[in-house]
Amino acid sequence: MTFYYDYLVIGSGIAGMSFALKVARTGAKVALVCKTTLDEANTALAQGGVASVTNLEVDNFEKHIEDTMIAGDWLSDPEAVRKVVTNAPEQIRELINWGVDFDKKENGDFDLHREGGHSEFRILHHADNTGYEIQQSLIKAVRTTPNIDIYENHFAIEIITQHHLGKIVTRRTPDITCYGAYVLNSDTGKVDTFLSRVTLMATGGVGAVYQTTTNPLVATGDGIAMVYRAKGTVKDMEFIQFHPTALYHPGDRPSFLITEAMRGYGAVLRDIKGREFMHKYDPRLSLAPRDIVARAIDSEMKQSGAEHVYLDVTHKDPEETKHHFPNIYQKCLSLGIDITKDYIPVAPAAHYLCGGIKVDGNGESSIKRLYAVGECSCTGLHGGNRLASNSLIEAVVYADAAARHAIDNLNHYSFRDDVPEWNDEGTQHPEEMVLITQSIKEVNQIMGAYVGIVRSNLRLDRAWNRLDILYEETERLFKCSKASREICELRNIINVGYLIMRQAKERKESRGLHYTLDYPPAKKSES
Repeated sequence: MTFYYDYLVIGSGIAGMSFALKVARTGAKVALVCKTTLDEANTALAQGGVASVTNLEVDNFEKHIEDTMIAGDWLSDPEAVRKVVTNAPEQIRELINWGVDFDKKENGDFDLHREGGHSEFRILHHADNTGYEIQQSLIKAVRTTPNIDIYENHFAIEIITQHHLGKIVTRRTPDITCYGAYVLNSDTGKVDTFLSRVTLMATGGVGAVYQTTTNPLVATGDGIAMVYRAKGTVKDMEFIQFHPTALYHPGDRPSFLITEAMRGYGAVLRDIKGREFMHKYDPRLSLAPRDIVARAIDSEMKQSGAEHVYLDVTHKDPEETKHHFPNIYQKCLSLGIDITKDYIPVAPAAHYLCGGIKVDGNGESSIKRLYAVGECSCTGLHGGNRLASNSLIEAVVYADAAARHAIDNLNHYSFRDDVPEWNDEGTQHPEEMVLITQSIKEVNQIMGAYVGIVRSNLRLDRAWNRLDILYEETERLFKCSKASREICELRNIINVGYLIMRQAKERKESRGLHYTLDYPPAKKSES
């Protein structure tokens, strides 16, 4: 079956839904494709909040810009940083208009948090489940917008380009164009053709490539893999942010996140014997940027042989702690940990991708008529390391920019009438699922063992060789199998794993989140 839409939005987190809402205001016909349900997105798991300059008495744009550049190890694009920081307050107002309820003090001012790398209190939040509050508000808005058609349990397999029209497309082809996507209906098993004048990729991150992650397990890098296979530009994939403080509870996947706001609130990191250790690594102590804190914890764990360290908030007022972090308190209590009295066991987990589909200031990729926003995109904001709580605001700022640009250009685009249907030949055997499940576990193990917080050329080469075998096996299986979400996700995480390794091998330095034993960072001279 073939569907026609002005806008095809693939992904339903804050980026995809905010874009959909903005373009729908024009009366255009919008398809919102979600591979599971609208509730299951990385946005919903974001605890900390949204960074924006709102308290002008002590804060300003230049401070936020400098904090972002420092956290990004000066690899961030200054124009992208200024764009996000200066447009943030307007997009905060937009979120509030959509029903997002940020916490306020009794006097009506925002109750601002401070997180690692920030020089001021500028994090707007809703208790300790800000992402969930945003996700639910946007879901309500899109469900009540009549010209947005929502397709849950629909999985985008490939974007449609000239390649599908029988033309040869290479990375040097100057005019690669996206005409829509082939989408698997998981309920029927059929692959439909979604043709669009504009396509937006908002498929989120890649955390599920790793065994230990805070991301929902749908975060398999689908959009990035699709764009890479379509010969689009993908950048900075080596910069994988490991959140320093995921709750250590063996067997949990994804891992429960202990927000960085807790360290901003005053929590202290301690080793397995209860001793503070951050003074050995950075003068900012527990409020150092995430890459530094994650490597410090990794170092302490390796030195002691322990599988975790501790986060200590027992010195703070118990009632205040419960008030600020009710969900963390309840989650830990369910595991027998009273955070007002007990240390919280924590360990790093794959959390956020700073690279992705390369886009310009309008959110447009190297493929014409294809935009990318949110975690799957690389705007240049994050550089070598994302500053805490900059991701949600980046998503709405670039969704706004992409919507404005797409609306202005929509009338220049038309539908193709020569797109073939998906070739649905192939078979499915019961043993395929066994092979796919085992292969996913192998990819997770390879990435965790060799492409984690600390890397080396030897580790990357080993990972490359092992992943290459899985790649060949999977491509053979894909060509003779009926399309399924499972085989497509395996294919995507292998593509993403390859991109992370390749771009890690190409960076001959330790910078930001990419730390390699072969190119240790130069020691900074003392002033």
